[in-house]
Amino acid sequence: METRKENSTNNINLTYLNNFCGISYTLAMIGGRWKINILAYLLKDQKLRFGELKNKLEGISERMLIKSLKELENNGLINKIIYQQYPRKVEYELTELGHSLNEIIKSMDEWGESRYDKNIKPQHISRDLG
Repeated sequence: METRKENSTNNINLTYLNNFCGISYTLAMIGGRWKINILAYLLKDQKLRFGELKNKLEGISERMLIKSLKELENNGLINKIIYQQYPRKVEYELTELGHSLNEIIKSMDEWGESRYDKNIKPQHISRDLG
């Protein structure tokens, strides 16, 4: 997350919205270019390793994937499982809170699929989640 002065207008507005608006709070938890796709892949595949996620998220940098995973973990939506073996094995899975987003993510996917227009090009679309 960005660092802002505690008394900045942007920070005050963000705090207000997150405290009193469920939509803003949800978007603060799952918003960003990659987080919703990470969550959708984990809903679909249950557990994924870092490299598997990187391969599925075409165009994501390693740094951005690390940052997104850390934010999702800090928000309580995913668990990082570290296996005590050599070579080291790390997997990511949804928490109970993360699984509670299932219907929201499915609804967003269905809405997007039903309105998908090839002439409108958002910055990033991951087409193989369905």
